[in-house]
Amino acid sequence: MDINKKLYRSNTNKLICGVCGGLGEYLGVDPTIVRLVCLLIACSGTGLLAYIIAAVIIPQNPDDLE
Repeated sequence: MDINKKLYRSNTNKLICGVCGGLGEYLGVDPTIVRLVCLLIACSGTGLLAYIIAAVIIPQNPDDLE
């Protein structure tokens, strides 16, 4: 695992804000799996709030910005 790896929102692999795409890239898994897990957590009620907070806190990837 790269020690200098940073978590960013994805601009290339996003549906809403790019949080799940960025998490998928960071963890090295398919973003679809991350989206399914986020959907299951969102059904509990706190997951939607966590997604909104993550979308505000996690910065966009500067390499993807054009």
